[in-house]
Amino acid sequence: MRESSTIVLTDLDGTLLRSDATLSEYTKRTLTAAIRQGIPVSYATARSYTSSSSVVSAIPWNAPLVLYNGALLFDPVRRKVLEGFWLEPATANAIIGLGKRRQLTPYLFALDHEDTERVLHEPIVRWGERQFFNSRQGDPRFREVETLACPETFRTLGVTYIGLHEELEPLRQELSETFGKGLHLHYTKDPYIDNHYFLEASHPKANKREGAALWARYMNVDPAHITAFGDNLNDVGLFEAAGTRIAVANAQERLKQMADRIVESNDEDGVARYIAGLLLDGEQPE
Repeated sequence: MRESSTIVLTDLDGTLLRSDATLSEYTKRTLTAAIRQGIPVSYATARSYTSSSSVVSAIPWNAPLVLYNGALLFDPVRRKVLEGFWLEPATANAIIGLGKRRQLTPYLFALDHEDTERVLHEPIVRWGERQFFNSRQGDPRFREVETLACPETFRTLGVTYIGLHEELEPLRQELSETFGKGLHLHYTKDPYIDNHYFLEASHPKANKREGAALWARYMNVDPAHITAFGDNLNDVGLFEAAGTRIAVANAQERLKQMADRIVESNDEDGVARYIAGLLLDGEQPE
């Protein structure tokens, strides 16, 4: 029998999703059974609602979702923005300007005046940026513009650069020196584009620690009751906010050191196998 206080918040890429960015049938059945039994289960991801739902929509999510690395809390039932942390247009434009001085142009992830997700970008010429764009063929969020700038009516969720380490690391250092604690910088290796990295600049509270705390308030639960699953450095904040921390076997070493328990890898249904142990007797997935 499960404890009624158990609530679940999991990362997606590298944690719930397999290495090919898909869900196993076992994971689909297990999480669906958990949600139907009333276990609060949701996810905290760097992805947007459009991108995340494209890979996990087979699961009937009904609790708020933590998106854009904590920048946005979203209701998947009403498809409504609940709350979030965003950059002012002037700040977003300053970040874009620093990149352009290095011949780097980012993707601008934002909400328009109707709270619709938008991704603005200049004509794509670099290989890594093209790979990212091609992996999202048909995505209605993307809009090409001649000169990238944040419209005054937009709320910026993140300014994201994709490139080689030697290109992005100097920019990361300059952004850190220029904005200090007034900006949250997330820098990580891209799991799907060879030898490329992501550098994302966002509001200083746009991280999974703040996102999980916001999620807990909307769920009216004590963060100490959150069981969090993760694999990468952007999950450190998620682990800091949660009462129980579970790392998958493929997680980075820092996450493993923080974890209360290490489960099977993302390719071995580690998250789903743990959640299966929370299910009521008689409804165990095969």
